[in-house]
Amino acid sequence: MSLTLLLDLDNTLLKNDIEAFLPHYLRAFAGQVRQQIDPDQFVQSLHAGTQAMVKNHRPDLTLREVFEAVFYPRLGIEPNLFQPLADQFYDQVFPTLRRLTEPSPDAVRFVEACLTRGYQMAIATNPLFPRTAILQRLDWANLPIESYPFEVVSSYETFHFAKPEPAYFAELLARLGWPAGPAMVIGDDLKRDVAAGRRLGLPAFWIAQSGVAVPDGPVGPSASGGLSDILPWSDSTPAESLRPNYNQPEGLIAILYSTPAALDSLSRDLSEAVWSTIPQPGEWGLTEIACHLRDVEQEVNLTRVRRMLGEINPFLSGEDTDPWAEVRGYHYQDGPEALRQFIAARMELIALLESMPPDCWQAPARHAIFGPTTLLEVVSILAAHDRVHIQQVHQVLKAILPQA
Repeated sequence: MSLTLLLDLDNTLLKNDIEAFLPHYLRAFAGQVRQQIDPDQFVQSLHAGTQAMVKNHRPDLTLREVFEAVFYPRLGIEPNLFQPLADQFYDQVFPTLRRLTEPSPDAVRFVEACLTRGYQMAIATNPLFPRTAILQRLDWANLPIESYPFEVVSSYETFHFAKPEPAYFAELLARLGWPAGPAMVIGDDLKRDVAAGRRLGLPAFWIAQSGVAVPDGPVGPSASGGLSDILPWSDSTPAESLRPNYNQPEGLIAILYSTPAALDSLSRDLSEAVWSTIPQPGEWGLTEIACHLRDVEQEVNLTRVRRMLGEINPFLSGEDTDPWAEVRGYHYQDGPEALRQFIAARMELIALLESMPPDCWQAPARHAIFGPTTLLEVVSILAAHDRVHIQQVHQVLKAILPQA
């Protein structure tokens, strides 16, 4: 059985109570910059920037961009003056905080067992830190990235959403290329790991905390225990029970957020030549995909949702949109601009869905191809369409950028 594991870091793979760790981190960082910046002002600005990251819903802004838009104006310092101080802190001071943590022998054994089985693993730590701070903590867990091929390590430079948003886990899966088959979240935090993963539709294994009762209900853990209990549990669980179920409203909206976010990260800094490259004759490149997503969003998805919210049981015609690529000359259009237009249309669609009463998910319609339907089913098909094209983008990048 193939399995995708989304692994939390602190108090999961590394013994580190993040709530106890953070005060030491803040004192050390403030102490490092105190000759240039008032410590109290620094900590307040850091808190404000972090809160902005946690609340971010912009799929076109990385968490770093969100953080810096708040942090630097409050602090009254230019990035080119602060960044050398931050680099020095993470190079020289942050490593001394290792004393507050402890590696877990179970973590190394667990990860190595998963690698032996060929499981896909991603580090699903809350991406509120720079990548260097996360990689150092992996080193402290005796799981250096150079030795353990985690597919994705989430950090604030490239991610757009943070825990406890289900969109965080959707973005992580999109960055993995929406792997088929069973997948699960593994973490110690009932809100940020377990409930967030379950709200997307993922099974979740809770690294149980002493003295805390196992909660039940739709956002409770699928199972609980220690790292050594995960593989025996997954081995004894039918594969169907470990398959995600993305067809509930909150999970669907999370997927809709994740698509533009993943496309933003995957396509940043690509050259015009990469955008226009066709992997094989008759296939689409990145520009064609972006134009297709834009036009389907603007002319099909938004139109259908508006009609279902504004009309009683409307008739929805079928649309064959693939020929548009040739008819409309997608290959000769501006791919990055098409992506920006897609993101704008997607945010308009999400705003419609988030503002409507919950009972509107059952709004009926008649579809020319699959007959009687509901808004929930229409959005489920839309989200599945998103996943297919994210997989396609990964395939294109692997074909034209072998290191991708």
